[in-house]
Amino acid sequence: MSSSPRPTSAPPAAAQDRGGGGNAMALLVIASCQLMVVLDITIVNIALPHIQSALDFSTTSLAWVVNAYTLTFGGLLLLGGRAGDILGRRRVFIFGVLLFVLASLLGGLAQNSGQLLAARALQGVGGAIASPTSLALISTTFREGPERNRAFGVFAAVSAGGGAIGLLAGGMLVEWLNWRWVLFVNVPIGVLIALATPRWIRESERHPGHFDIAGALTSTVGMVLLVYGFIRAAQEGWRDPLTLGSFGAAVVVLAVFVLVERRSRQPITPLHMFADRNRAGTYGIMLCLAAAIFGMFFFLTLFVQNVLNFSPLRAGLAFLPVSAVIAVGAGLASRFLPRFGPKPFMVVGALLAASGLAWLTLTDVHSTYAGSILGPMLVFSLGMGMEFVSLTLMALSNVEVRETGAASGLLNATQQVGGSLGLSILVTMFGTASRDEAAKQIPRFLAQATPAERLRFKHTGQLPSRWADEILTAGVSSAFVMAAIFTGVAAVIALFVIQVRPSDLERLQGGGAGAPGAV
Repeated sequence: MSSSPRPTSAPPAAAQDRGGGGNAMALLVIASCQLMVVLDITIVNIALPHIQSALDFSTTSLAWVVNAYTLTFGGLLLLGGRAGDILGRRRVFIFGVLLFVLASLLGGLAQNSGQLLAARALQGVGGAIASPTSLALISTTFREGPERNRAFGVFAAVSAGGGAIGLLAGGMLVEWLNWRWVLFVNVPIGVLIALATPRWIRESERHPGHFDIAGALTSTVGMVLLVYGFIRAAQEGWRDPLTLGSFGAAVVVLAVFVLVERRSRQPITPLHMFADRNRAGTYGIMLCLAAAIFGMFFFLTLFVQNVLNFSPLRAGLAFLPVSAVIAVGAGLASRFLPRFGPKPFMVVGALLAASGLAWLTLTDVHSTYAGSILGPMLVFSLGMGMEFVSLTLMALSNVEVRETGAASGLLNATQQVGGSLGLSILVTMFGTASRDEAAKQIPRFLAQATPAERLRFKHTGQLPSRWADEILTAGVSSAFVMAAIFTGVAAVIALFVIQVRPSDLERLQGGGAGAPGAV
C-alpha cells in the first residue's frame, strides 16, 4: 500500500482544476451525503413510539432499531475507508450511497421487526461505505489552511446538527404521512447525490492494497455481542446466562480482533495511529461524547412524546434549537481554532455538555419543556458544536494522504461504536432504574385501582399513564446521570491528554508545509 508522499503545500488536483463555485458544489454534495447518513440515526428516533406499536417492540429492545444501524455502520466504517483508498473514493462513495438508498427502500416496506432490523443493518453497511470516503474527499479537495478548516467546519456542523434536523424531519413525516416515510425519504435524496457526484467530484488517486476482512468481521461481531450483553442485562438482569455468555464471547472475539490487527500487514485499524497521543485522546473523547449525544436524543424523544404528550411534529420542533446552537458552536470553533488551537474548545465543549446533561438529571413527571428541557439542551448543544469541529481537525492532523480514508473511518467508527455501546449502557441504566421504580409504583397502583383497572393490568401488563410516567421518568433520569459521567470523562481526557504544538497552530493558519505526505 505504498505510494510516493505528496507535500501538503501542493493544492489537491481537484482544487487546482475547479474554481470556488466548483468547490462549493463539491462540498454541498459531500455534506448532503453526510447529512443523510447522520440524519438517519435520529430521524427514526422520532418514529420509535409508532414503530414500537406497529411492530411490537419492547422499550428496551427498541434500542435495536437504532443499534442495528449504528453497529454495522461503526463496525464497517474502517473497511469502507480502506475501500476508498484502494478502489478510488468517488467510485466507492457512489456505491455506498446507492446501497443506502436500496436499504432505506427495503426498510420502509418492512412488515415485521426482523425485516426492519435487517434493513437497518444494511443501511449501516451503505453508510459505512459512503461516510468515511466523504470525509476523506474533503482532505483531497480543499487546500490546507482556512479553506479546509471551513470545509471541516461545515462537515462537522452537519455531523453534529444532523441529529436534531433528523428529529424535526421525522416529526413532520410521521405526523403528515406515517413512520415508513422516515426511511422512504432517503431514496430521492440518495439518487440525486449519486447523480451529482460525477459532475462535481473528481476521482482520487488509487493506492494498492488489500481488504482486512477478518478484522472487519471480528470487530463488528465483537461489538454486536458486547452491545447485546448490555441490552440483555437491561431486560433479564446481570446474572442471566445469556447475558454473561454474550459478554464472555465479546471479550474473546475482540481479543482475536486485536491479534488479527497486530499481525496484518495492512490492518483495517492501523494501530500506529494510536501512538500519537492527540489522536488517541481524540478517539477517546469521541467515544464518550457519542454515547452522550445518542442517549440524549433517544431518551428525550421518548420523554417528550410519552410523558409530555407531544405529537411527533411538536417533538421534532422541540429539538430544532439544538441544530441552531450546534451551528453556533461549530462556527465559533472554526473561526478561533487557528488562534487558540483545538484544546480549549475540547475542554470547554465537554464541560458544557456535561453541565447540560447534569441539568437534565433533574427531570421528573412535573417537568415542562420550557422550564426543564430547553435550557439543558442548549447548553449541551453549544458544547457539542465546539467539540465536533475540534475533534475532526485533530483526528486528521499529521496523517499521510494514503491513510486519510482509514483515519477518517476510524474517527467515524469511534463515533458510531461509542454511540451504540454508550446507548446500550444507558439502556441498561434505564432498565435497572425502571424496574426499581416499578417495584414501588405497582403496589401503589394496585392499592388505588378499581377492579376494572386491575383486570386490565393483569391482561396487558400496562400501567395507566400516571404510574407508567413515573417509571419512565425514573429510568430516563438515571440514564442522564451516566451520560453526564461520559462527558465528564471526555473533559478529563481533553485537559490532560491533548497537547497542541506550535506546528499544529501553524498548519491551522495555512502556513508551513508540514510533514511530507501529511494531511
